[in-house]
Amino acid sequence: MAVAGAMYLPARTSILERAQDAAVRETTSRLQALFPLRTATPGPRDLDMIAHAATDHSGSAIATYDGVRSRAAPVPGPPGPPGRGRPATAPPALTPQAVPKGLRHLVARGEVGWQRVLWEGRPWLIIGVPLRIAEGDGQARPSGIEVYVARSLLSEQESIDELAMWAWSIGGAALAFAVVLALLATRGVLGPVRELGRAARLLGQGELRTRIAVHGSDELADVARTFNDTAAELERHVEQLRAMEADARRFVADVSHELRTPLATLAAVADVLDEQAAELPEPAGRAARLVSQETLSLTGLVNDLIEISRFDSGVAALALNEIDMAELVAATLRTRGWSEQVRTEVPSGVTVRLDPRRVDVVLANLVGNALRHGEPPVSVRLSADADWITVEVRDHGPGLDEAVLPHVFDRFYKASAARARSEGSGLGLAIARENARLHEGDLTVTNAPDGGAVFTLRLPRRAPEADGDRE
Repeated sequence: MAVAGAMYLPARTSILERAQDAAVRETTSRLQALFPLRTATPGPRDLDMIAHAATDHSGSAIATYDGVRSRAAPVPGPPGPPGRGRPATAPPALTPQAVPKGLRHLVARGEVGWQRVLWEGRPWLIIGVPLRIAEGDGQARPSGIEVYVARSLLSEQESIDELAMWAWSIGGAALAFAVVLALLATRGVLGPVRELGRAARLLGQGELRTRIAVHGSDELADVARTFNDTAAELERHVEQLRAMEADARRFVADVSHELRTPLATLAAVADVLDEQAAELPEPAGRAARLVSQETLSLTGLVNDLIEISRFDSGVAALALNEIDMAELVAATLRTRGWSEQVRTEVPSGVTVRLDPRRVDVVLANLVGNALRHGEPPVSVRLSADADWITVEVRDHGPGLDEAVLPHVFDRFYKASAARARSEGSGLGLAIARENARLHEGDLTVTNAPDGGAVFTLRLPRRAPEADGDRE
């Protein structure tokens, strides 16, 4: 459309300029044919003759001299039907009032001038020409005779209107064609880009088998092929990593089970050595006690590895039972000799249907962690609603470093930088969280505003029944 408009404007200007230049040349030629004038002081009849000579059937003219003007009568047009460039009726009579003032002033100064006007609803070109008288010495002086000729620009206006119609039609068609091409190009470009974005999202969500159909041989096709190659390579590496992880887990599980029998024998021997350690001379007694202690630690590590392997293989199951949480918390603390060291806020009468052994493991791990790594007082607080119970285990130590918090439940992670001393296998909190999630609950940790770490265990009051669960 902009191109059509840019073409229309100079074409319009060119048509009007050619029309007005031709009209000015024709008018001046007609007036030159009148010389020499019959009189230097023309009367109305002479002015009529000058006006008639200055125009043809397509226009109208008047001549003025010293306040006298020709009769305002148009020249009759030729017979015949109206056609292109020919007015349907005789042109209206030009009057001095129809001539613009600026044009009259210009002619009065002795200059030829012209101006386009809209007269009686149609476009006209009014040309003003001052007549001069040639002196004997060759000099020309103004005669005082002014001739004004009105030439119709209707045919030019029709040409301009037709040109505008064609310009807008061609511009509109070109615009529509450009829009269609743009839509096709956009579909050809944005379609593959959208497909690439969709495939990238699926790949990011873990759909490693995602591929893109490759069409053509342009840059987008190269990108699609590169994406497919990258996805295939990523899938291969992930499969390798999964296989390696499965092998590692299977190895840990197998080794853990294989170690149980010799560890049972070692534990029995260690018990005997522990009983006889007091009677053995030093350093044999100290060595016997160390053997007994490390055997117990190794047994605990193997048991933890076996437990975590059950979670990894998906064979861990719940043995649900109706229990009172106050009794369970008290039994956990009493069995391990922590009753005097831990403050409890556990209301009685909160009954739940959970796996007592697994909840006991979680509580023991949290309380033992707080006692070993935190500072007193250590507290256990229970709250409950109709559907959930919440157990908070808190110490009043320095808390956990912010960099440690995201990794507290990672396997084999030991926060020795945040605690005074780190012991154990590094699997206790990981097993605790797995037990919570097995109940479809969760285990989280935060730092209290006034110091200390707060572990929050959230469990449903009735854990979901699973295959293999029994009343």
